[in-house]
Amino acid sequence: MRDLVRARAAAVETLRLHRQQVSAFMLKHGRVYPRKKGWTMRSLRWLQEQQFDHPAHQIALQEMVESVRISKERVERLELVIEEFVPAWSLAPIIRTLQTLRGVDLIVAVTFATEIGDVRRFESPRQLMGFLGLVPGERSTGETVRRGGITKGRERTGAPYAGRERMDLSASTQGRRKEALPTGAGATEGARDRMESSDSADGPAIEC
Repeated sequence: MRDLVRARAAAVETLRLHRQQVSAFMLKHGRVYPRKKGWTMRSLRWLQEQQFDHPAHQIALQEMVESVRISKERVERLELVIEEFVPAWSLAPIIRTLQTLRGVDLIVAVTFATEIGDVRRFESPRQLMGFLGLVPGERSTGETVRRGGITKGRERTGAPYAGRERMDLSASTQGRRKEALPTGAGATEGARDRMESSDSADGPAIEC
């Protein structure tokens, strides 16, 4: 199961890079997606409608979008296999228990179980949270203590894959940050974020 989880994590990273390539290519040619959220059915149609004067540019875009589609299908296949194997897995009861927690889906639960194993090896919940990097930031000056949001740090000897999923958990429990449409000089930088986003305010996520 651990090999499947890590294969899925690698596939997700590949998908992210391929989406980033499409975003960078469109920005290079001054094409800015006009809506807030990227990688929806609407944004796919927008990509398909883009026309370039030089055939090489058109072919390059088509190939990059196809790479995104293939990468997304790989992620989905691995997730289906993981879901199929969980019921017969020895840690299935733990997975069901973890999923009762707010923001913990199947992938987060399975990743936690495969990478952390027996949580009893940690002396306290605080030690476990520190291992994963699920600790609040803090800035203290004299008698003043200011606590911030969840940090991205974790022990160097910690769990790299479980550490990635902890951010999914944090995002699920805290809610998605709303993004405003940038204007003027900020349009280009904002467009990159929109094209790489997997949220779907403009409709269901696209097949690629």
